[in-house]
Amino acid sequence: MTDLPADIVMADAAYDSDRLRKAIAEKGAEAVIPNNPSRARKHPFDRHLYQQRHLIECCFAKIKQFRRVATRYEKTARNYAAVVTLAAIVLWLR
Repeated sequence: MTDLPADIVMADAAYDSDRLRKAIAEKGAEAVIPNNPSRARKHPFDRHLYQQRHLIECCFAKIKQFRRVATRYEKTARNYAAVVTLAAIVLWLR
């Protein structure tokens, strides 16, 4: 992981690993990751905060409805970010 400009990192249970949790903690952020069911040592996490994750998931799902975003026609990261921004603006204005 490089620079982590966040206080909280939310992820799915598939990303539940000690190595990832350690890397997040070293960057000074809190890991909000549910425990994998097969994990022997359980880590506490903020269930209320994790429930808010659906807002982010729904936003990505709506942005992916724009064909240009989903197929990624743009070659550069700058242009792709601009298209994602435009899609987000269109959704916000609706």
